[in-house]
Amino acid sequence: MIIIIGSAIAQADKLAELLALSLAHVARSRTEPGCTAHAVHRDVENPLRLVFVEEWTGSEAVAAHFALPASRAFIKAASALTAEPPKMSIYSATVMGLP
Repeated sequence: MIIIIGSAIAQADKLAELLALSLAHVARSRTEPGCTAHAVHRDVENPLRLVFVEEWTGSEAVAAHFALPASRAFIKAASALTAEPPKMSIYSATVMGLP
């Protein structure tokens, strides 16, 4: 499983636009093969910061996601609305059950 954690801090006057763009991206991404979860959240300590949490079945699904023109367009459009470059970390994870 692949977990992606990303964040973007909106320009104050661009928050609504970034949020709408992000919600559309999340909804589209959820329909892609290999996407088992995709969400955007607002940081309660910094309301201008959006946090993305994604779960994918594997690296092939992630590669396909980032290869889509719509994904590349989202990154470009979202970056134009942020106060600083967005951040993203990608992790390989193993599900651990409770003992």
